[in-house]
Amino acid sequence: MIVEAARQRPQFTAFRGIPATQDDTAFARPTLLEFCLRRSLEQAFLEEKKNVPPGLAALASARAAAQFIHAELDTLAPEDRAALPPWVGAMAGDIPPATSFLADVAPAATDSEIQRIRAVWSCLGTTESLMETGGDIRLETDPRSALNGYGCSHRPRPWAITFASSTASSSSERGYAAADKIRLRTTAALLTGEKRQAVASSLQAVRRGIAQVYGLAKSAQVVLAASGTDTELLALALTHLAPLDARIRNILIAPEETGRGVPMAARGHHFAVNTALGADVTFEAPIAGFRPDTEITNIFLRDSAGNPRPQAVVEADIAQAMADGIGAKQKIILHALDLSKTGLLAPSPLFLRQLRAEYGAKFDIVVDACQARLSPASVREYLALDAVVLVTGSKFFTGPPFAGAALLPAAVAARLQTAALPEGLDAYFGRDDFFFSAPAADRLPPTGNYGLSLRWHAALAEMQAFFGTRPASRAEILRRFGETVARKIVETESLTLLNQPAIIRNDTDEPWERLPTIFSFLLQAPHDTARHLTPVEARAVYLWLNTDLSPLLPGHPAAARICHIGQPVKLARPGGDAGVLRVSAGARLISGEPSHKGLSQKTRIARELDDLATVFDKIDLILRNWDLLWAANPAPRYRPAAKSLTAPAIRSPLP
Repeated sequence: MIVEAARQRPQFTAFRGIPATQDDTAFARPTLLEFCLRRSLEQAFLEEKKNVPPGLAALASARAAAQFIHAELDTLAPEDRAALPPWVGAMAGDIPPATSFLADVAPAATDSEIQRIRAVWSCLGTTESLMETGGDIRLETDPRSALNGYGCSHRPRPWAITFASSTASSSSERGYAAADKIRLRTTAALLTGEKRQAVASSLQAVRRGIAQVYGLAKSAQVVLAASGTDTELLALALTHLAPLDARIRNILIAPEETGRGVPMAARGHHFAVNTALGADVTFEAPIAGFRPDTEITNIFLRDSAGNPRPQAVVEADIAQAMADGIGAKQKIILHALDLSKTGLLAPSPLFLRQLRAEYGAKFDIVVDACQARLSPASVREYLALDAVVLVTGSKFFTGPPFAGAALLPAAVAARLQTAALPEGLDAYFGRDDFFFSAPAADRLPPTGNYGLSLRWHAALAEMQAFFGTRPASRAEILRRFGETVARKIVETESLTLLNQPAIIRNDTDEPWERLPTIFSFLLQAPHDTARHLTPVEARAVYLWLNTDLSPLLPGHPAAARICHIGQPVKLARPGGDAGVLRVSAGARLISGEPSHKGLSQKTRIARELDDLATVFDKIDLILRNWDLLWAANPAPRYRPAAKSLTAPAIRSPLP
C-alpha cells in the first residue's frame, strides 16, 4: 500500500532524481526504495501538513534523503550505488551547493526559495546528522564505524545490548521518533519563517519540558548546554557574575570520577580542541574573561587502595577547605557529586544544609547531578539550598550524548540580570541557549544550539516515559538488576565487584533512587592472576564487547552479541592503576521501548536480565581468548559484522 501511495504522488517521479525508466528497478531494491519513499513522503508531509511551497519542500526532502542514503553507502551493492541520482553527494554535504545545482535538483524551486535553502542549509537534513552537530570532537562520528567517541549512534541500534548509561547510549526508538517529530516541525518553520526564531522555539520547548519534568518553581530557570562539562564552565561563569573582589576557590569532589574535562572547565580553561559552536581552541588554554587565578582544591572519595573513604572523613576535608578559603576571604564554589562515575555520593545534603546555615551566601553550591539518578523531589531539595544543579538527559535517561542543562534557583538566576558573562563563553553558548530574561547573556552570538535541542527532545521523551511508570515498579526492577549483576560476578572468577556505600539523600527519598544503578568491577589479568587489567587493557575489553566477535570466535553464542557498557574508569591500586568497567541500569530498563508494547512486563524484564547475563558471558569469553583478540584487535561497528542489516525501522511522525 505504501509503495502504491508513493507511486501516485507527483513529486515521487518529478523530484527524486531517478529516471522514470528505473522505477521498477528502484522498487525492487529495498534500500533504494527507502531512499525514494523517504524523499517522497517527507516532501508530501511538508507540503500537505505544513503548507511549505513545493520547491522548498522538494529541496529540503532531497537533502534529508541524500544524508540518509549517504550514511548507507557502505552497505549498498555496486549496482545500487550506480542507480542513485548524481546529486546525492553534494546534497548530503556540509556546504550548500551552488544555486544552479539546486535548480537542477528541484526545477520547481524559485531563485528566492533556493537562496532560503542555502541560508538554512546547516539546519536541514536527517535527525541523526543534525544531532551530531552542536558538540565538540567527542560527538563526531567515525566514518569507519558509524559510531561516535562514546561507541554509540544517534540512530537506534536495537541489536545491541545496552547497559552504558553511566557514559552514553545510542538513541532509542522512542527518543529518535520524538526528535524527528521536532525536526520536521522546525524544518517547516525554517522554510516559512525566521531561522533564529525557529531554532529558539525548539530550545524554549526543551527548557519548558525540563521544568515540567522536575516540577521547578516558576522563579527557577534552565540554561541549556552541550554537555555536562559545558555546564561546569557555565557554573564558574555564574560565580563571576556575583559581586566579586576576591579570588575564586573551586572545591571539586573526586575529579577523577567526573568528566575528564571538568578540572579544566572549573579553572576556566578549554577542555577540548574545539567547542560546541565549532570554534577551534587550544586545549587547556585559559578562556577569555575568566579569572586567571582560580584555585582548585580536590577532595578525593577513594583512598590509595581504591576503597571509598568514610563519609565523615570526606566531609571533614570539605569543612577544612571551606574554612581555609573563607578565612582567606576567597569566593568559594563547593561542588557536590550526585553521583560519581562509580555511583558515589558526597557530601550529603544534610552536610550542605549545615554549611549553608553556617556560612550563608559566602559560598556557591554546584551539584553535579549529571548522572541524573535522583528524583525530581531531590533535585528541588538541592535548589532550595540555592544550589546550581547540573543535569543531563544523556546518562540515566539514555538520551543521545551531549544533552546538558543547568537548573538555576531564583537567587542565582537573578545574577543574569546585570553585568555580562565572560567574553570567551561565546565559543560555547548562543544567546538562545539561555532563557529570555537574562540580559547578561546578550553579548553571546544571536543563535541557539539546534543539535542540542533535538538531543534534548529525545531525552525528554525518555524522562516522561520513566516518570510515567509506577515508583514501586522502578524499585523492584532495579533490585532485580542488582541481584543479577552480583550473581554473574560471583559466577565469573576473574571479576571483582567494587563495594559501594549506601545512597542516602533525604528522609523523603523515593525507594528507587536509594538503590545502586551503577555497578563497577575489576577484571583479573588472564596471564597474571596477581594483578588486574590496566586502564588500557580494560578499554580493549570495553571495545571488544561492543564488537561482533563471531568471525574470530565462531560457535560461541555470546561472541556475536554486541554489548555496549560504560567506559572504563581508572582506579588507583597498590600495584598500579587498574581499569574498572561498569554496567548501569538506565531509564529504558524500567520504561521499555515502544517495540516492547506486545510483551508483558514480566517477559520483557526477563529478557533484559538475560541480556545482562550475556554481557558477563561475553566478558568471560574475551578473557579466555585474550591472546587471539589482542593480536586481532577487532573494532566496533554500527552493525554486527556477521549479518547484513538495513537501517532499523523508525516510527516516523509522518502520516
